Amino acid sequence: MKTVILSLAASLAATGAFAGGYVAPVVEPAPVVAPVAPVEAGTDWTGFYAGLQYGKGDAEVSGANGDADFDGYGVHAGYLHDFGKYVLGGELDYNKVELDDVDVDGDLIRLRGRAGYDFGKIQPYLALGVAKVSVDGGNIDISETGVTYGLGVDYLVHDRFSVGFEYTRNDFSDVDDIGGTDLDTELAQVRGTFRF
Repeated sequence: MKTVILSLAASLAATGAFAGGYVAPVVEPAPVVAPVAPVEAGTDWTGFYAGLQYGKGDAEVSGANGDADFDGYGVHAGYLHDFGKYVLGGELDYNKVELDDVDVDGDLIRLRGRAGYDFGKIQPYLALGVAKVSVDGGNIDISETGVTYGLGVDYLVHDRFSVGFEYTRNDFSDVDDIGGTDLDTELAQVRGTFRF
């Protein structure tokens, strides 16, 4: 009898409990990773550039001598270095100046430093430097050096081409050729620039 009870106990212990039925193993779901929107790579403004500009300006002579409107067009070239968010560089430009309603032409040459901010394809900047103006015509003969300063913005249309707008002032103090008076000019220009 002991053998029967031991056999029965052994067979019961060897079988699994079937009261709740088959239970599937618990599998943890794979974590869902939300897709990340692609981030546009930053624009690198570093490199040499050259281009053309055209605009309108106003020349004002202090005192009773008045002012005159003029067209200014020419070329520019320079180098920029992109430091991440800040862009620094230098530029040399030449403008042919043609006064309206008067047969007087001149030249405006400027050497300037530029400091801008990198917003990707848009770069606003400040410019500061030295300017030389030469005007010859009629009874006017001016050659003077002064300061130039202004602001602008460039928009990168393509990796190698940008368009821009710039407003500058050019101040020439105590000009000997016009009785020691001051000559101040304002110049607003559009620019097209090819980047190397």
